[in-house]
Amino acid sequence: MGALVEQSCLLSRTALCDRNLEAAQQLKAHDKQIDRFYRQIEVDCIELLTQPPQGMQDLRHVSAFMQLIRDLERIGDYAKDIGDVAIQLFPYPAHPSLERIQVMIDRCRSMVALSLVAVSDLNADVGLDIKIKDDAVDDDYDYLYSHLVNSNTAATNVEVIVLLVLVIRYLERIADHATNVGRRIAYVVTGERS
Repeated sequence: MGALVEQSCLLSRTALCDRNLEAAQQLKAHDKQIDRFYRQIEVDCIELLTQPPQGMQDLRHVSAFMQLIRDLERIGDYAKDIGDVAIQLFPYPAHPSLERIQVMIDRCRSMVALSLVAVSDLNADVGLDIKIKDDAVDDDYDYLYSHLVNSNTAATNVEVIVLLVLVIRYLERIADHATNVGRRIAYVVTGERS
């Protein structure tokens, strides 16, 4: 599931920044696969909660993993949403803010990759370090939002501005979900809430 989510983030970048229709179309199939994994893992976790194996002592971890997979599923949804927006932007010339948005996308992809490292290695330190990167994405969002809404709309179609504001909002949410994954892993490993 994590690999599909990470691949979806890459496809959304390719769709938006490289204006690649094929990548945008692939996101729908990826999203369906992610949803299938999400539902199956959720069922498995519910089974562990209702019929814990003998000797299993801390069911809070199962709950944390259920929340974690929900975060990953939401990241996949936002990546698909970015692909949908990319399709809507294809008829318009590339907006000058796209270069800065690409930096924001790359930061988010890095956060998703780190959150998956935290999950696979059960590494609390990596999980908690993701928050620092989230602050940079929040700064990107603030800058881009201000720049987009205060730009010369006479030179740019209003629909383009609205769509790009949606993209940066989706990216900000991806970063938040990646941060949540890191925090949940830190909780599973240390037992402390951050």
